[in-house]
Order: sequence, then C-alpha cells, then structure tokens
Amino acid sequence: MTMSNWTDVAAEADLFEGAGIAVAPDGQDIALFNVDGEVFAINNLCTHGSAKLCDGFVEGDHVECPFHQAQFSLRDGSVACGPATESAKTWPVKVEGGRVFLQLTA
Repeated sequence: MTMSNWTDVAAEADLFEGAGIAVAPDGQDIALFNVDGEVFAINNLCTHGSAKLCDGFVEGDHVECPFHQAQFSLRDGSVACGPATESAKTWPVKVEGGRVFLQLTA
C-alpha cells in the first residue's frame, strides 16, 4: 500500500532490537534495523562485497558487513570503516499504526 509517496514495507512487530530484516518494495533489496526503538532503512547489499547487510552485526547506529567487516552508518549510509569505500543508500522511515513505511521516491 502506498500513502502519498510512502510505501508500507513491514510490521513494526517484525523488527527486533539490533537485528535486521530484508524487504523488497518495488524490487529493491532493503534492510531494516531497529536500534533503540528507531527504525532505519539501508541498501541490503554491502558496496564492497555484495553481502547481505541484514545478516550483519549492529554496533550502535552502524551495521557491520558479515563478510569483510566494513561498517556503514544506518543514519546516512556513510562508510565508517573499510574495506568499503562507497556509501550505501538509505531511505527515510516512518512508523505509524504499527506499520513501517519507507519514502522510496522524493
């Protein structure tokens, strides 16, 4: 379901603290993370080795790639630790009525 330019992608109850899940709205591979009650959305593929970030380790507001330990900020996708050099895409998130919505287009 789309409300304006927000797309419903998951139930808030499906997100557990410090763990990622994968969603695929409009065929895009996106990882969702719950960190201290705040939900983040980031491209699910590591920009270095194409590993699934939803399987990575959450440290604060960063996710660590499970393959080569590159770290990305969940807030803006910036590289916090190599070997990755390219940032990962992130999306705006809102939670309403127990549902998680992403703004896929501006």
